[in-house]
Amino acid sequence: MQNQILGLHHVTAIADNAQRNYNFYTQVLGQRMVKKTVNFDDPGTYHFYYGNEKGEPGTILTFFPWEGVGRGIAGTGMATEISYAINPDSLDFWTDRFKNLKVTSGERIERFGETYLPFSDHDGLQLSLVSIKETDSRKGWETTDINGKDATKGFYNVTLTLQIMDETAELLTDIFGYKQISQEGSRFRFKTESIPTASIIDILELPNGKRGRNSAGTNHHIAFRVPDEETQMAFREKLLERGLNVTHQIDRDYFFSVYFREPGGVLFEIATDNPGFTVDEPLGQLGTHLKLPKQYEPMRGKIEASLPALK
Repeated sequence: MQNQILGLHHVTAIADNAQRNYNFYTQVLGQRMVKKTVNFDDPGTYHFYYGNEKGEPGTILTFFPWEGVGRGIAGTGMATEISYAINPDSLDFWTDRFKNLKVTSGERIERFGETYLPFSDHDGLQLSLVSIKETDSRKGWETTDINGKDATKGFYNVTLTLQIMDETAELLTDIFGYKQISQEGSRFRFKTESIPTASIIDILELPNGKRGRNSAGTNHHIAFRVPDEETQMAFREKLLERGLNVTHQIDRDYFFSVYFREPGGVLFEIATDNPGFTVDEPLGQLGTHLKLPKQYEPMRGKIEASLPALK
């Protein structure tokens, strides 16, 4: 597993309202909030992390809920759809659940021999559930009305929408170790064999597509997974050799990060597995306390007063 990209680590998106976002992902979709913290660059804004019990890489969807920011526009140069894996016999459960809870959802569609159920959150973020064929041993987070059999397992794939895909595809294959495994029309599928789950990237190539605009209901960036800082820095060197502008290594408390904008315009991150979300909270209490980056701890009172109260 050394010196390989291990699929997706997390995806970060933008929301308009913290309470509404929290309600949807914990109560409707049944995710566990594994960390409640603040934006490193904007401590007056929450940073929510949702995932499975431990917040394992490949299950983590995070949000910056900027109050009243307004909707963005999904388009080219963005990650435009996040897909979660579910058991094949759970599609009816989720179809009925979305209908009963008045979640905006579409008709089931087929892609690459798999059935997708598209839906969106209150901000219009595009998501889908995928009835997977292969074995996925990841355990979803159980709630009072979503049992382990029906719970989402974690990411299956993410779709990037690009005007021109060639250089992005080359980056995925030549540096990240993905292989193109299939194509349906203007949708191209890439997969890494380094890990069995959260291992797929789709590229939707739309030469005449309109550029997206980041705000609520759009994805801010996607993060790829590596085991440790040494592997991360080796990839950083490879990216620099390709002429890409890559940040220095940044300590995000729960993982280390480097960021760069890939040739198609999507903001990519490479994030480490270590140290994980239990570094400052025990497993049983994940997401129950407001955790602040160390530099903001002296401002805790002021920050807590400025953040919307969550019910």
